[in-house]
Amino acid sequence: MNKYVLEYRYYLIGELNLSENTVNAYLKDVEQYVNYLIKYKNKTNPEDIEVSDIRGYLSSLDRKYLSSKSQARKLVAIRSFHKFLFLEKYTTRNVARAIKNPKQEKKLPVVLSIEEVKLLLSSLNTDTIYEIRNKAMIEVAYACGLRVSELVNLKITDLHFNQGLIKVYGKGKKERIVPINQEAINSVNLYLEKARPVLVKNLKNNYLFLSNRGTKITREAFFLILKEKGIKAGITKPIYPHMLRHSFASHLLQRGLDLRMIQELLGHEDISTTEVYTHVTNPHLKEVYLKAHPRANKFTNERKDDNNEI
Repeated sequence: MNKYVLEYRYYLIGELNLSENTVNAYLKDVEQYVNYLIKYKNKTNPEDIEVSDIRGYLSSLDRKYLSSKSQARKLVAIRSFHKFLFLEKYTTRNVARAIKNPKQEKKLPVVLSIEEVKLLLSSLNTDTIYEIRNKAMIEVAYACGLRVSELVNLKITDLHFNQGLIKVYGKGKKERIVPINQEAINSVNLYLEKARPVLVKNLKNNYLFLSNRGTKITREAFFLILKEKGIKAGITKPIYPHMLRHSFASHLLQRGLDLRMIQELLGHEDISTTEVYTHVTNPHLKEVYLKAHPRANKFTNERKDDNNEI
């Protein structure tokens, strides 16, 4: 079986033109799968592999408490391997086509409360050029709901503050226009006036947010900056960049913005990706309902009276 794995590697590189990291990840998953077939099923010929063998391997992963997400990732590699075997005529059938993806549990995004965001932003100072930059980055990330990659790749030419807008390049370099609030504009303008001219040194660089070397700020650097500022602000949740994006969407939904508009602001292709925020805001919606509905208060008070009698 190892010779098929070796040829599969050439297929991934030569035919599919995948990146080195992707090739290595696929090969690792396929090698684990092949080792299972040899050791536990005594299968050395691709033609002898049955659907039950693949299901048995997935069950073995389940017994190892491997998450459904990780199982689904491994299944992608296994499907790709069996497709290769079929296309190269090493097998007369593609048995992996019959295997469905394991059901994945949906994890709700962790968000900061509005009060926690206010605490974070109010704790940021502008004592140094680095603090001015850090405050501007965090303000923009939350104000516009940006992915960290979108934030660090912003260029000066993407700013259209006269219209209160910025241009963002999302996944697949897809362009979208996002509103930006005045607080964030003020922070960026201060950064452009006081900090960026010092950071850019003599380099020709159109990126908005720069490191101390005058180069584009990295994703890792922003992660560390945000983590440090969260701790300094006294926020107990471990903060990471995407949490600001989650919070942006959740807070807009709480304030009554239409889900389709939030989808557009976030640059989501599918509305189902945006719908996860409706689950996050459900407790808030219940609270609003109890306060707003003419019958809700009456019902709640009656329940309280019943509990008092008990």
